[in-house]
Amino acid sequence: MQLHASLEAPRRIPSGRLVATAALLCAVVFPSVRPTVRQSDQVLLATTTSTRDAGLLDSLLPVFERATGYTVKVVAVGSGQALEMARRGDADVVLAHAPAAERALTDSGYFIRRRLVMHNEFLIVGPPEDPAGVRGWTDAVAAFSRIASSRAPFVSRGDKSGTQERELSLWRKARVSPPAPGAWYMESGQGMGATLQIASEKGAYTLTDRATYLAWRDKTLLGPMVEGDTLLYNVYHVLEPNPANAPASRINLRGGRALADFFVAAETQKLIGEFGRSRFGRSLFVPDAGKPDRW
Repeated sequence: MQLHASLEAPRRIPSGRLVATAALLCAVVFPSVRPTVRQSDQVLLATTTSTRDAGLLDSLLPVFERATGYTVKVVAVGSGQALEMARRGDADVVLAHAPAAERALTDSGYFIRRRLVMHNEFLIVGPPEDPAGVRGWTDAVAAFSRIASSRAPFVSRGDKSGTQERELSLWRKARVSPPAPGAWYMESGQGMGATLQIASEKGAYTLTDRATYLAWRDKTLLGPMVEGDTLLYNVYHVLEPNPANAPASRINLRGGRALADFFVAAETQKLIGEFGRSRFGRSLFVPDAGKPDRW
């Protein structure tokens, strides 16, 4: 059963002082990204819906645009779809959280650089009634097994996203093959924000990244059920497509490289580390650029 929703998180723009200050710092740190000869003034970023629904891109991209003169067009889809867009040459840069798929495509030559940007964590959320009785658990695999055995409603993204990739890996570890959608197991075919609202309406569990959950928490009845498992670690990389796989005219190499460099630059990493503190009292993402990458 495919469920659909046309819901988007409200666009949140950071304070003028923060943007102005960050833009000035960015211009100092990235003097080389001001293009003298451009393939295009627009950079197409293919990325997961979680970075959009959490509001992070609304905070970061205006800083990049002011500092460089580029404009960024965001296509927010599942990580699998974002990677496929870039593989075809239909995106200039990718920000994704599907490490296994990213590694496979990079090793196959479809991306020339893959760099660690940040992480947060997944958690299993569910309705107040907690029909599977998993509230407070820290073992995600055991929780998935209990949800399946109790046939408690569960909503999957069903969109080949990094979140669905992690969900399916947890079902495999739990030795559970979810049935075809239509019984207790449902697919939304939507992004993370919409999936949270659908799960809330259905009184169902779902797997979500923490940042999107916190950004949408007040719009749902869902509460945290399972968290703290190392299997729920959620890491993001920025990837640059290999121009050899598409006509040069289709990829804005200079702009894509500029945006990739921006995500891993020190001042941007500070902004990532600060994002969410004023609203939630905690950072929603942990900056990781330059750290050892085992993913």
